[in-house]
Amino acid sequence: MREWCTQFFKTIRSLERFVIAMRQPDSKCYWFLVAILVFTLKAGVPVQAAGRLFQSEKVTFRATTVIAGLEHPWAVAFLPNDEMLITERPGRLRWYENGKLHQVIGLPEITAERQGGLLDIALHPNFPVNQTVCFSYSATGDGGVGTEIACAEFDRGRLLDLRVIFRAVPKSRGGVHFGSRLLFGPDGHLYATLGERGVRPQAQNLGTHPGSVVRITEKGSVPPDNPFVGQKNAQPEIFTYGNRNPQGMALELSGNRIWMHEHGPRGGDELNILQSGANYGWPVISFGKEYWGPVRVGEGTHKPGMQQPVYYWVPSIAPSGMTFYRGDRIPDWRGNLFVGSLKFELLVRLEIDGDQVVNEERLLIGTFGRIRDVREGLDGLLYLLTDEKDGKLIRLEPAD
Repeated sequence: MREWCTQFFKTIRSLERFVIAMRQPDSKCYWFLVAILVFTLKAGVPVQAAGRLFQSEKVTFRATTVIAGLEHPWAVAFLPNDEMLITERPGRLRWYENGKLHQVIGLPEITAERQGGLLDIALHPNFPVNQTVCFSYSATGDGGVGTEIACAEFDRGRLLDLRVIFRAVPKSRGGVHFGSRLLFGPDGHLYATLGERGVRPQAQNLGTHPGSVVRITEKGSVPPDNPFVGQKNAQPEIFTYGNRNPQGMALELSGNRIWMHEHGPRGGDELNILQSGANYGWPVISFGKEYWGPVRVGEGTHKPGMQQPVYYWVPSIAPSGMTFYRGDRIPDWRGNLFVGSLKFELLVRLEIDGDQVVNEERLLIGTFGRIRDVREGLDGLLYLLTDEKDGKLIRLEPAD
């Protein structure tokens, strides 16, 4: 016992000397600790930074950084047991498990070019049984680069039995407007948004996939009730068209309707309700202006046979991920639609009554950077991903 006490006090004195040394900026211990901290952040190691308090119209909430050092993260999916899968646009899939980040192996070949790379991820509705995940990405093929969708079994850091279930045609040059948000709908089918790749006429061409929302089965086949099945010169996977660059989809609380949004040019970002066979107008109609001058796009803002948005933003906020909040941890936000903004680096909160937006509030303005994804976790809290070189996963929770 006496020897144990002697050793204990020696250890305490050693720790005390180390702490004193760390407080001196010219000491080797101090700079060693700084180096460890920098490496930790760059490596994407989870952190629990002290949360900051913010006031909204409804509640006071806390924003806490859960993970830092992610490289342009694009999407997050929540697994059981507090685990997560996070995509990084340069082509990495990260697995957060037991407080640590691991790199998942088994991805297909990905072309990370400008806005392209590894993009969205969605869990199969029966994930607890089949462990299936689906993800969208840009890949090279005949004619250039295009959006593809693959599904695989996730097995503790590995992707097994990977199969590509969809390839948008045609592929094209350039690295913009991939769309690529995924959602399993109430019918069990997989919906995927596809940008028009910067080639405007494709959005009105049913013979090409870009500029549309497609609807496929979990195996990649075409549901027989898709609106253009059997129509000559039409791609049967197409569910809607006339879309510019849609990067957000969310299922409303009723579980019956899918909402989506898409980028407009210098204004005219649109919020819409997904309707089978609908034409959302791009580039014939838009509330946006041309990039090269104060000139309207196409023929104006309205045309018979083309959908009007439920809501639109002028100027553009550059919307990305979005979700309806359905949890009970922040009851005053229940039923609200949350939309991330890339351009203005903020989070939009929308109150919706039926088919109408009745109130908009802007939160976290310029605080964390470009908000790429917005999801509700299994714990009933909201999570944000920031699209930065040093990207972060941020949790929003009630202040009390």
